[in-house]
Amino acid sequence: MQGQLSELDIRSILQLIELGQRTGELYVEAYAAQAAAATPINQPTSWVVFFMNGQIVYAGETSGQLNRLHDYLAQAESKVSLDRTVAAEVAPFNLPEYGMLWTLLEKGSLSPHRGRTFLRRMVEETLFELLSLHHGTFVFQLSSALSPQLTTFAIAPLVAKVIQQVQEWHRLQPHIQSVSQRPTLVNPAAAEPALALLLPWLSGQTTLVQLARYLHWDILRVAKTLYPYTTSGIVQMVPSLAGAISTNPNAASPWQRERVPRIVCIDDGLTVRQTVEKILDAQGYEVTSIANPLRALGLLFQLKPDLILCDIAMPELEGYQLCAMMRQAALFREVPIIMLTGKGEFIDRIKARMAGATDYLTKPFGEHELLTLVEQYVGQGNPNRSQPEHLLAEEIADVLNS
Repeated sequence: MQGQLSELDIRSILQLIELGQRTGELYVEAYAAQAAAATPINQPTSWVVFFMNGQIVYAGETSGQLNRLHDYLAQAESKVSLDRTVAAEVAPFNLPEYGMLWTLLEKGSLSPHRGRTFLRRMVEETLFELLSLHHGTFVFQLSSALSPQLTTFAIAPLVAKVIQQVQEWHRLQPHIQSVSQRPTLVNPAAAEPALALLLPWLSGQTTLVQLARYLHWDILRVAKTLYPYTTSGIVQMVPSLAGAISTNPNAASPWQRERVPRIVCIDDGLTVRQTVEKILDAQGYEVTSIANPLRALGLLFQLKPDLILCDIAMPELEGYQLCAMMRQAALFREVPIIMLTGKGEFIDRIKARMAGATDYLTKPFGEHELLTLVEQYVGQGNPNRSQPEHLLAEEIADVLNS
């Protein structure tokens, strides 16, 4: 089952899965501006929901971030460390949040009751986003059940609850528009006792959805509590920072670096490699292309690239598997990885994001599309750069010819 949300909405999709008692995975992708509760940004957002026998096991974004779980744990009595690598045995590459939740349970850092509570809130939060969508793309695939399982949730009561929340949320507009807005107390003298519990976070640094996580409230309760103060001007809603472009922390303006950005393209297609090399070399980037993904693994540690372009469909090792392996290494945790996908390969894009990909570029692509993405993440190249070091060139040749 797949299609557009304009033809079959999320509520209907969930009802079909429940009625058919299906076990599988629902993937959804949409631009955030299409969601009533989201922040208008240009990058698409994607989500995954896992089902077993028509009930929900887990739901979340496919970004692979642990921010949400960290927020839930922020007010816990004991502080725990969230290192995505320790969850690898439970979720090898696609569900670090779910894997981390299980790791905390197994280590005794989280009680089963609290784990089930967090999981329910994750599901409700995700459904709030999904049921706010009017446009987007979806794919449902039958598959074996997600394992291990902490609990499952009946769809009908959850959907009924969240639909009501979404409807009430619309009534708060235009004063409150996005779960990513950051409330700021502009008139402390006028603050009333009802705001006392929220005061520590009314500095413009905390989003509404983070507030909900910290307080263990649903997002609607947070919004309704703040609403009268937004209409009176005591509290203002600051636009979200979530739409800001996330870049390589080592990236800088073109003349602030000692060397030009180094880019590696991994693709088994000769035409693609030659095209990437020609475009990027002309713009002053140091670019190396590699055909074999297995050889690329060893070479990447020597090259230490600032950005990686990686094809998805390759023999021996698929691109999102390679991406997942790189994300397990500390050297590549923050390096932008852009996946090269075929036109219309929606499910590949989703899997790439779940593997930790930063972005994707659809083939065939033009010079403008490629340069726009590269400049977004590592800045401009230097056409006046010196030639690559001879030792580096010899090293690359030795590895590729071995």
